Amino acid sequence: MTENKKGSTVKRRNLIIIEIQKKGQVFVDELSKEFKVSEVTIRNDLEQLERKNMLIRARGGAINLESRVRSDFRLTEKGRINLKEKIAIGKQAAKLIKEGDTIIIDSGTTTIEITKNISHLKELTLISNALNIVNELSNTSNINVIIPGGYLRKNSMSLVGPMAEKNLRNLHVDKVFLGVDGFDTKFGVYTPNIEEAHLNEIMIEAATEVIIVADSSKFKRRSFAYICPLNKIHTVVTDQGISDEDKKRLEDAGIKVWIA
Repeated sequence: MTENKKGSTVKRRNLIIIEIQKKGQVFVDELSKEFKVSEVTIRNDLEQLERKNMLIRARGGAINLESRVRSDFRLTEKGRINLKEKIAIGKQAAKLIKEGDTIIIDSGTTTIEITKNISHLKELTLISNALNIVNELSNTSNINVIIPGGYLRKNSMSLVGPMAEKNLRNLHVDKVFLGVDGFDTKFGVYTPNIEEAHLNEIMIEAATEVIIVADSSKFKRRSFAYICPLNKIHTVVTDQGISDEDKKRLEDAGIKVWIA
């Protein structure tokens, strides 16, 4: 790469970052026209910027790393982000479930990937407030599915509220699997919605083992509602993008870290 071309690449990527900070999201086709380069070049720009933890690629473009955490995106939008990592995390987390277990699986686009890998297990009882997870297991005869009730949050397709909370308080389970939107390894885990955070607290109290499933983009950031501190967490399943600093901090806190 010539010095001139290298300079133009750096300048273009800096301008992309400025644009995404202003707008919250950008699109490949629009950036291609704006900078008069191919869509392949723009996709490569976004890939390199994502590796530097500057943005998160989504289908057709990218979104602002920070605004994604603060905002309460719909399940369909979140499902496009880091799908490869979520699939791997789901497979790894499923290995922690044993036949005969009673488990809670929280709503989310990472937790749904767990359910795609447990249909072979026998005498498993699964409790979930997530309609997408319940639907995934609706034709699996060897898994008992319990829905705690509540009212529907359409963004997350999950059931929350006093009914869900009351029913969960009467239960005890072996393991709970929680997806989160923010993970600050100095303080704990976060989600955008207060009601979901409160329900997650009750799930944690009901479980012998608390397992957090989170792709590496969730680290070093917080969301609106606080769920729990590190001392409530037993296991974290994530991907290879987690920093050495965060991994060490978790392990120093006595938390098992599984890399998918």
